[in-house]
Amino acid sequence: MRSSTRRSSNQEPHQRLLHPFEPVVDSNSKVLLLGSFPSIKSFQEAFYYGHPQNQFWPLLGALFQEEVPKRAEDRRAFVLDKGIALWDMVASCQRTNSLDSSLRQIEPNDIPGLLARYPNIEAIFLVGRKSESLYRRYFGHLPLPAHYLPSPSPANRRLDFKTKLAHWSKILSYLR
Repeated sequence: MRSSTRRSSNQEPHQRLLHPFEPVVDSNSKVLLLGSFPSIKSFQEAFYYGHPQNQFWPLLGALFQEEVPKRAEDRRAFVLDKGIALWDMVASCQRTNSLDSSLRQIEPNDIPGLLARYPNIEAIFLVGRKSESLYRRYFGHLPLPAHYLPSPSPANRRLDFKTKLAHWSKILSYLR
C-alpha cells in the first residue's frame, strides 16, 4: 500500500519508492518530456535531473542558446517559459540504484490524465530507452506523436553531446 512507501533519499535495496515530484506543467505547455524515474541524486536535490553530470539541463540550455538556472524553482520557470512540461513514466517502483535497469515492480504515472488536463500538449518526448519502452507498453495507444530522445544520463556514453543535441533539437519544431 502506498501509505507504507518511503520517499527517502537514503534508498535501501528493494524498498518501494514513490515518485517525489509533481509534474512541471501549465496551460502553456506544448511538449511533455517524460523520463523514467528520478535518480537518487535527484531525490536529494528535490528536482528533476539533479545529478551534476546529467546533460539534461545543458542540452536544454544549448537548444535555446541560454544559460540554464541552477536553482530548482528557476529551472521550473525556465522550462515552463519555453512551453515544456516535465514528468516521469514511473509513479512507484522498487530499485537498488539509479540505473533504469534496476527499476522493478513499476506502476506508471497517469499520463492520459495529465494530457486530458493539459490539452495544449502537442507532442511527447521520451527521455531514454526505459521511458520509451514503458510508454509503448502502457500508453502506445495515445494519439499524440511520441518521439525518442537519447538519455542525458552520465551512464549513457554511447553518444556525445553534439549528437544528443541534434536529436533533442526535434523539440523545437513544436515550440516555434
